[in-house]
Amino acid sequence: MNSTATEVVRLLTVNGGTLAVAESLTGGLVAAEITAVPGASQVFRGSVTAYATELKRELLGVDGDLLAARGAVDAQVAAQMATGVRKALGADWGLATTGVAGPDAQDGQPVGTVFVAVEGPSGPGGGSAGGGKVEALRLNGDRAEIRMESVRSVLALLLAELTSEQTGNERAQDTERNGGF
Repeated sequence: MNSTATEVVRLLTVNGGTLAVAESLTGGLVAAEITAVPGASQVFRGSVTAYATELKRELLGVDGDLLAARGAVDAQVAAQMATGVRKALGADWGLATTGVAGPDAQDGQPVGTVFVAVEGPSGPGGGSAGGGKVEALRLNGDRAEIRMESVRSVLALLLAELTSEQTGNERAQDTERNGGF
């Protein structure tokens, strides 16, 4: 079992947060990794595997013009997938994966091009600053290795955000206890 997934579930449980996942190239592997953790049912709302490009638009609200112009393998598409699944499934946090696992290039992008995204509850308009965080990856390996590294990367991105949020909450509580100093 993935220790990153375990830590994600632990932090979400402690903070009372919930999670939803939108997956393309990972085809449900992120959801499987999270639900393998005992207690995941306390925090995991569900997932949408939008493998077909039109489902990214229809189910997750990704902008159709963006998909037409850039294809499904794009940083903005990943960000909109994370936002869309968060809204659609009523979660505090949304994760997304989109990319090319191979064997062939897609939308002009080479094999190993992956975008992972996280959208959270902090920041203006109820979303992370600038609509969340997106990470562009250039992965090597075969199809299975690229997919598994994508899972690891998106969970690590979420863990970093949750850890940052936890640290921020602890600092705010310390400041409160010390009379605002």
